[in-house]
Amino acid sequence: MSRFVALAGVAGMYAAGAWLPMAAGGEAQVKSTTWNFDTDKPGAPPQGFTAPTGEWKVVADESPAGKGNVVAQLARNAKAVYNVTLVSSVKPKDVDVTVKFRAVSGDIDQGGGLVWRARDAENYYIARYNPLEENFRVYKVEGGKRTQLETADVKKSDGWHTLRVTMIGDQITCYYDGQKYLESKDATFAEAGMIGLWTKADAQTHFDELVLSGG
Repeated sequence: MSRFVALAGVAGMYAAGAWLPMAAGGEAQVKSTTWNFDTDKPGAPPQGFTAPTGEWKVVADESPAGKGNVVAQLARNAKAVYNVTLVSSVKPKDVDVTVKFRAVSGDIDQGGGLVWRARDAENYYIARYNPLEENFRVYKVEGGKRTQLETADVKKSDGWHTLRVTMIGDQITCYYDGQKYLESKDATFAEAGMIGLWTKADAQTHFDELVLSGG
């Protein structure tokens, strides 16, 4: 019978996706890490995350499909503001990262996205969906300045949706609800960095089940 180990992490911050067999030599083969926020305190920031911009808090999911806690971006900032929260405990390089999100409100902007290979709150890659514009885009942000890499039109629909990004070396691939829409190559951020969540301006959005594979 195989020996098993639990994925380790900050208590209350995330739930491990699975128990995994011990490899030869006693090294655990960690496949994925999931942050689902269900053990976090509502009204407080999510454990293990920093929030350089925006107002990020754990709230109860009151949507029809709600099953627990989610992270909400609550600030209503000006048009040029990017609201960013970053996971401070991991810095992967090659990644496969997914998150569920639901656009709640926003007059200037809506929706949100995934951040990866972040050096800080002003230098990172971002893939985001905007229901107001009905488009899915991938950008790089350098020194707070955003440059579009690719875009695709995606028709708006209400409720929860899933974003997924993979990056191996300089190859970026982005998915919306399981369908591949965007591919790009870029070497601006070639080193490992933080992952995180993102909205723009007044976009109030809920996020859940942030899953990281690889790194």
